[in-house]
Amino acid sequence: MPKTMRAALLDAAGGPEALRLGDTAAPDRVNAEFLVKVVAAGVNPIDAKTRAGRGVFEAIRTFPAVLGHDFSGVVVESPYSAHPLRPGDEVFGMVMVPRFGGSYAEYVSVPSLSVVRKPATLSHIEAAGAPLAALTAWGMVVEVAKAHEGQRMLIHAGSGGVGHFAVQFASYFGAHVIATASGAHGSWLRSLGASEVVDYTTTRFEDVVREVDVVIDLVGNVHDDTGSRSLTVLRPGGLIINAPTGSWPGFAEEVSAAGMRGTHYRVAPDGTTLAVISRLLEAGNVRVHVDQIYALEQIAEAHRAVESGHTRGKVVLKIAEG
Repeated sequence: MPKTMRAALLDAAGGPEALRLGDTAAPDRVNAEFLVKVVAAGVNPIDAKTRAGRGVFEAIRTFPAVLGHDFSGVVVESPYSAHPLRPGDEVFGMVMVPRFGGSYAEYVSVPSLSVVRKPATLSHIEAAGAPLAALTAWGMVVEVAKAHEGQRMLIHAGSGGVGHFAVQFASYFGAHVIATASGAHGSWLRSLGASEVVDYTTTRFEDVVREVDVVIDLVGNVHDDTGSRSLTVLRPGGLIINAPTGSWPGFAEEVSAAGMRGTHYRVAPDGTTLAVISRLLEAGNVRVHVDQIYALEQIAEAHRAVESGHTRGKVVLKIAEG
């Protein structure tokens, strides 16, 4: 192991240009952790929020910081010699930033409970696009909403990273899925399992949607009061689940006043759940769509793409050959 590694570094909050390429100390592996050589890393909205001074920025204790939650790569060191995952094995997973150094780097140290074997049918680029988005979607759709046949579920931002997984999981478990997205994504979302797609650029979803059991809110009130408007299409006592950090101030009070049930959702890097998702990916029951691929040197452009809000599926960084 080298003492230093190449990484995208953040010295202070700012725009995409605040991220710079440089050398930093390579991580140490301690206790029940893996050391992984990163081949590809996912780029998520929470990364952009944190870079800009929101998200989890206040929890960063030392600079320069390395962001990035998703990784796919190769095991360099295992927690112990008899561990089922050994040096040379291909793995993927999610690391909690800023408790750990992020995946916008050549190496990452990550707890063993957050690492699983990479699906053989996926490239590292594809696998790196899955963990955070898929685990978030699974938690909202399967664990909290308990997707099932006969359930009507409205999924906002259905074409995004979390959204395209949410559509697939809800459909897989039999729910009637209504997704909002721009018109260009309609046929693609139907191919993923959406029964209905509402083009938010031309139609107010509350004009055409009624009596849904669950709203998967991946927008909040940052755009056109999407969250508040969603309360009007829920059946009495319906459930709304909000994910984007800081996207809906007053969420709990507004939901309660409307007589609905509501909860925020925060993703956990749960390897056991990711292993289940991995089997669905490997079998082709669920797929990850990578919209754009950038080199690590293009990290600023990758953040601009994510912040545009117009990507289909995921944006991924290629860190190394693999």
